[in-house]
Amino acid sequence: MLEEVERWLTGRSWSSADRPLNRLTEARATDPGRTTVSVVLPALNEEATVGAIVATIRRELMERVRLVDELVVIDSGSTDATAAVARAAGARVVHRDAILPRIPALPGKGEVLWRSLLVTSGEIVCFVDADLRDFSADFVSGTVGPLLTDPAVQFVKAMYDRPLGDAAGQGGRVTELVARPLLNLHWPQLAGFVQPLGGEYAVRRSLLERLPFPVGYGVELGLLVDALHTVGLNALGQVDVGVRVHRHQDGQALGRMAAAIYRTAQLRLSRGHLVRPALTQFERGEDGFVPRTYAVDTEERPPMREIAEYAARRAA
Repeated sequence: MLEEVERWLTGRSWSSADRPLNRLTEARATDPGRTTVSVVLPALNEEATVGAIVATIRRELMERVRLVDELVVIDSGSTDATAAVARAAGARVVHRDAILPRIPALPGKGEVLWRSLLVTSGEIVCFVDADLRDFSADFVSGTVGPLLTDPAVQFVKAMYDRPLGDAAGQGGRVTELVARPLLNLHWPQLAGFVQPLGGEYAVRRSLLERLPFPVGYGVELGLLVDALHTVGLNALGQVDVGVRVHRHQDGQALGRMAAAIYRTAQLRLSRGHLVRPALTQFERGEDGFVPRTYAVDTEERPPMREIAEYAARRAA
């Protein structure tokens, strides 16, 4: 590991307990105009978990203390009761297709995160996946905390244990097999991130609006790499929030995620083109193995500050 990264681990890795809620609310009170916080949950068919997450954030961070100013669920086309459950729990729910309708929406998590900047106003934006179980408000307060207390910090990722069933620390398979090797080999300054692909992180809007967004599963890797090049390692941090329990994808879904993440890395390494941006996987059918070919996410959205509607909204 680089000496620079060892120093970064000492100075830019924290625990959520390092910044108790009373300290954070005091920090907000000193400069309320610049420390507004928006929490965004991208959601697709998450009726089983989204309500509890929304209710916890509202109770712990909006009513008990005033840390979060707005809580928005972006529904990316759910066919279950995700939107109704989230709304009943106290979130503002916006459908992905209602945001920036002049640009047809593409499928993918990154697309939803990118569009969320147009319907939120906080100077700090905190993203939280909507499939978490046993959710703790520390996922929000922990990642937002360094941004409220240290003006030099721009981007904070959550870190946590990820159990797989009864096996501790065995989650994050795409991280260990794809993302971590890529980062260590090509961006060794980012080798200290425990959960580089985690979906829980807080970022200053002023940085987010300068970054391109891969539309699919590569968004977390892309934002992290681009943030490093934009503001430098010392502006990045991570906070230990405990344990993350969520729904695990099957092996083939993980393969598609891995391909999208590799593509995101490849674009940043060369800005070139894959010969064939597709991934073929195999499923056993009645007559043997059947090939299934999936497109690999190759689209990226431009920095939000280049979008006319966003510029007009910020100027208003």
